[in-house]
Amino acid sequence: MKDGFISVACGTPKLRLADCHYNAEQTFTMMRAAEKAGVKVLVLPELGLTGYTCGDLFYQETLLRGAEEALATVLEATRNLEVVTAVGMPVRVNNKLYNCAAIIQKGKILGLVPKTHLPNYGEFYEKRQFAPAPAEDDYITFCGQELVPFGAEQIFECENLTDLKLGFEICEDLWAPDSSSVRMAQAGATIIGNLSASNDLIGKDAYRRQLVTMQSAKLLCGYVYSSAGEGESTSDVVFGAHQMIAENGALLAERRFDGGLLISEIDVQKLACERRRIQVFNDVENSRKNYAGFSLTVSPTKLTRYVAPMPFVPEGKEDRDARCREILLIASLGLKQRLEHTGAKTAVVGLSGGLDSTLAVLITGLAMKMLDRPMTDIVAVTMPCFGTTDRTKNNAVILAEQMGATLRTVDISATVRSHFKDIGHDMADHSVTFENGQARERTQVLMDIANAAGGIVIGTGDLSELALGWCTYNGDHMSMYGVNASIPKTLVRHLVGYLARDNAGKDEALHDVLEDILDTPVSPELLPAVKGEISQRTEDLVGPYELHDFFLYYILRWGFSPRKVYRLALHALGGQYSRDVILKWLKTFYRRFFTQQFKRNCLPDGPKVGSVALSPRGDWRMPSDAKWTLWQEELETLE
Repeated sequence: MKDGFISVACGTPKLRLADCHYNAEQTFTMMRAAEKAGVKVLVLPELGLTGYTCGDLFYQETLLRGAEEALATVLEATRNLEVVTAVGMPVRVNNKLYNCAAIIQKGKILGLVPKTHLPNYGEFYEKRQFAPAPAEDDYITFCGQELVPFGAEQIFECENLTDLKLGFEICEDLWAPDSSSVRMAQAGATIIGNLSASNDLIGKDAYRRQLVTMQSAKLLCGYVYSSAGEGESTSDVVFGAHQMIAENGALLAERRFDGGLLISEIDVQKLACERRRIQVFNDVENSRKNYAGFSLTVSPTKLTRYVAPMPFVPEGKEDRDARCREILLIASLGLKQRLEHTGAKTAVVGLSGGLDSTLAVLITGLAMKMLDRPMTDIVAVTMPCFGTTDRTKNNAVILAEQMGATLRTVDISATVRSHFKDIGHDMADHSVTFENGQARERTQVLMDIANAAGGIVIGTGDLSELALGWCTYNGDHMSMYGVNASIPKTLVRHLVGYLARDNAGKDEALHDVLEDILDTPVSPELLPAVKGEISQRTEDLVGPYELHDFFLYYILRWGFSPRKVYRLALHALGGQYSRDVILKWLKTFYRRFFTQQFKRNCLPDGPKVGSVALSPRGDWRMPSDAKWTLWQEELETLE
């Protein structure tokens, strides 16, 4: 439960139709297994104490009495269990029969939730035996317990974890256009459980999967779906025990045709943060009654859910290539519009032979194609100085030539030496003045060339550099349009790699130079080379971009605390980096992020391509003088 992670499970016990005693034993056995596994919320199938396919046996007094006795057995057998469990069963109220979810914990019935939407088509004729949920909630005596809340859309709130609020619906309720889960989410439910008995047909599993994941996305909730399986009648249909656990549009876990327990963790803290950010439910008046509370022992939740080590980069090749195409399209469309609007005759790009400038010039080339303009309208400027190696300089030249851009080489060494002489800076002093003097001179050259060529300067800095403040103020920090501004470093690499693969077999020279650029260490090349090799490696100075992009995603996208970011980083990247290394660079990220906001507050325009961006005009608004004391104090406790 710490950090907002709630261990949840779908359970599909093997059952015997109409054998309530056997089904009760299977139910409490599964509840005990869930408790032992640390599960806090367990959802079992629809009408699990009797079986869903009992048909007209639901008219039989013996079966209805047996179901109630079965629940009493389960309550007695689990009176010491903390797991909140939704058990499916028929319930009689005021001479009507309802298909219900009994929500139980520690031997107590927290509430009875009747099904609202009853199917009456195909192989399902529930209206023959059951009544839909009544419009008014009530309190009833059931299974020897008085004042049991009875009604649809109840909310069950955890008293010692306010972000955990449970709601339950039953099978068809999800399919209906006015799903019960919509109103429960509006009333605050962060996890919705669905007790289901959905049969399996060709392609139906894909439809269910779309429903569950989309409902979790639309409602910003966790969704736990547990369907009936082995033991149900196969006279006309087969039930495949489809189990799914989803969170905000992501399918965390899934299983079919197997039964048993399917366990994952839902992050209710993350869901609550997203609801506050989007404010989609703020105007909804909460009018539900019969709210029942429960408590849970606060304890660490073992993480079994997958956490992507590179959250900005899709992992499947097809998904990654499709994402790359979309990002390149968005970025180039933005630049196309800016070139048209300004009437720019050229687009000027400083080409260093590194990843960022390579991506920027490739995006510029795509924009020129959209405008049906020649590649010669791109002015690629290489500006060698003290740290420039032959490898990067040659790669920049080859790249420009293969693209057909207008190439200009401006050696800035003499100008920088003259400038250092003017300000009295010793050439042997390789401090920040030595480095930034070169960066600012390069920007001045680009700006002046753009003026002379009637163009605009295309920025090359990426999202990761902006987050860390790893850019020279009024140097590479400045441009007329920053095409890489919302693309993190890990994604820059994949975009260049995608374009390299795309040119294989078409333009081998372009393919080869892109591959060599991908193999070149990331460096600003501002310190003198050693024996012709790069002496300044960015990741040795500020840390691995793989870690920083991970931190960036969870801190900005979800607002997680240092402790939670550290925990997730250990889970996702602990096999690659030690605890000390992760913590060291996490501290570096927070320190640099807070102290470098002044650079982000005056960023040039640039296209937003993903959910995380740092534009001060809409995506990230933060005072430059904000202190990081609270975050620092929490980081110190992690040691």
